[in-house]
Amino acid sequence: MSSDRLMRIHSPEFRAMAERVLEVTELTSRLNALPFADEGGKTDLFEKILGRPLPARATIYPPFYTDYGLHLDLAERVFINQNCTFLDYAGIRLGERVMVGPKATLITVGHPVDPEERRGWLSGAPIDVADNVWIGAGATILPGVSIGRDAVVAAGAVVADDVPAASLVTGDKATVHRQW
Repeated sequence: MSSDRLMRIHSPEFRAMAERVLEVTELTSRLNALPFADEGGKTDLFEKILGRPLPARATIYPPFYTDYGLHLDLAERVFINQNCTFLDYAGIRLGERVMVGPKATLITVGHPVDPEERRGWLSGAPIDVADNVWIGAGATILPGVSIGRDAVVAAGAVVADDVPAASLVTGDKATVHRQW
């Protein structure tokens, strides 16, 4: 799904996505039930969820939730803390050395605002997070957002607009408070 189009619910594309979502939900349920020390089990399940091995020195602490997995692009040395949710069907890219705090949520899909279209369509846009970004605990990143290199998203921020490089954004409607 690209940012310039919608996906009709109950289309063949939607059915294929829905099947993958059920499969990944089963896989993440198993991942989140493993003992924390079961590195082999986590490695195997992450490979099935992502469709490839985790990159070198990337770390994801369960519990971890994703809906699709195959459109989650993680660079080396990414750290994702516990209880994060990544709805990645439209694509999520995390650059090198990105840190994601506990309970952060990155969402790439939604529904049109128009009530007549809302139940019949999915909309979506990718999320792009540049190198060395820190996303604080409980932050929410919405579809189509790009976050520039070295930026910080404060805990609890809701990010609906792009974040410039080397900036701190805060608040329930994230706004730039300072840049460096």
